Amino acid sequence: MSKSLSIAVAFAIALSGASVASAAPCKDAKGKFTKCPAAAPAKPTKCKDAKGKFAKCGTPGAKPV
Repeated sequence: MSKSLSIAVAFAIALSGASVASAAPCKDAKGKFTKCPAAAPAKPTKCKDAKGKFAKCGTPGAKPV
């Protein structure tokens, strides 16, 4: 019981530390806080051709789903 409890506590601490690190504000080279650049839009993972069948994205006529 003690081992599973310690594993659960370690897991919770690791998750809370990861969320704090990802929420850090952006800084410039001098260490001053700046506005973070906008994230690039995500590329579609699936596309369909004119016939409605799945096709490789980037082929002529393929549209993202």
